Amino acid sequence: MISHEIIKRPLITEKTSIQKELHNQLTFEVDRRANRIEIAQAIESIFNVRVASVKTMQVTGKIKRRGRITGKRRDWKKAIVKLMPGERIDFFEGV
Repeated sequence: MISHEIIKRPLITEKTSIQKELHNQLTFEVDRRANRIEIAQAIESIFNVRVASVKTMQVTGKIKRRGRITGKRRDWKKAIVKLMPGERIDFFEGV
């Protein structure tokens, strides 16, 4: 797979912002078929940084209802990437 197919988007929430500041960890939505090694290589090639570790988890989609009709959100995979000391990725520069 190509690096840009593995990494779908960064997840930017209040919790991930705290993780970024305190522990130098970033969170991404990734392809469900990708493994930790492929994710680490994709992050290193796209952002030109060194990766210390990758933790992955499968997130199951929530079941939602609109009246009698039930539906389900899609399942997806989350990766928490810890960068080496001194490495940084800035998503919003100059904002």
